[in-house]
Amino acid sequence: MSFLQEFRKFAMRGNVVDLAVGVIIGAAFGRIVSSLVANVIMPPLGLLIGGIDFKQFVWVLKPAQGTTPAVVMQYGIFLQNIFDFIIVALAVFCVIKLINSLHRKEEEAPAAPPPPSAEEILLTEIRDLLKQQQTNTPIEINKPLE
Repeated sequence: MSFLQEFRKFAMRGNVVDLAVGVIIGAAFGRIVSSLVANVIMPPLGLLIGGIDFKQFVWVLKPAQGTTPAVVMQYGIFLQNIFDFIIVALAVFCVIKLINSLHRKEEEAPAAPPPPSAEEILLTEIRDLLKQQQTNTPIEINKPLE
């Protein structure tokens, strides 16, 4: 099998395609959550702490000199990314919890009992024949022995 054929076989397996779809949807979901955090959650939070935008939180390591820009550590953006992560993790947790509860409901549904094995069927037939034999032959209690 050539390298290209082997790669094609690998790439077209169901797991790889599912993973690719998951990554694409995950990236889109990440952008939605980032927008939610940046545009919906952070403005009121910034208002609560005095109208400050988190993106403006910086530590100036070296001030600007002439045409050289300042060297700053932008920890506000880092904090916003942490909030993004927490919200994404919470959303994923909720989705997985929902999926797990649906799986539990399927597992709790009563399943039909498995059919009896061949041995059980034979033993049942033998039992039924023995019962039938016992009921057809009357037992005499005070019969003299011959």
